[in-house]
Amino acid sequence: MSTELLKGRPLAVSLTVKDLQKSLTYYQDTLGFVIERKIEREGTLRSVALKAGDVSISINQDDGAKGWERVKGEGFSLRITTDQNIDELANGMKKHGGILDSEPADTPWGTRAFRFRDPDGYKVMISSPRPA
Repeated sequence: MSTELLKGRPLAVSLTVKDLQKSLTYYQDTLGFVIERKIEREGTLRSVALKAGDVSISINQDDGAKGWERVKGEGFSLRITTDQNIDELANGMKKHGGILDSEPADTPWGTRAFRFRDPDGYKVMISSPRPA
């Protein structure tokens, strides 16, 4: 095994979603992600790669093989960091139909953050350093 430690770069995630079009609309209209690439199979949209700054999220249409009502995203959450104003981002998100799990607040570790869930229940926190 190498003695060199991991030096990560921005992390990209891939999420399985129940309704690809609904999730696409949510990530574009509510959060401001842009489409980087669409993947079709046999003429049907199956996956969309989205980008917001250095954050990459792929949303993939669930095929139902593990059951349509299965819970997604249990046991983990995504955290997106930004230098933008957290209160303005949260207000913009609510203005476009987003529902927050928690309003913007200062955290004990020196950030300001808010939380929400996407249409499939994936938990997301957006945070930024607290102004000095």
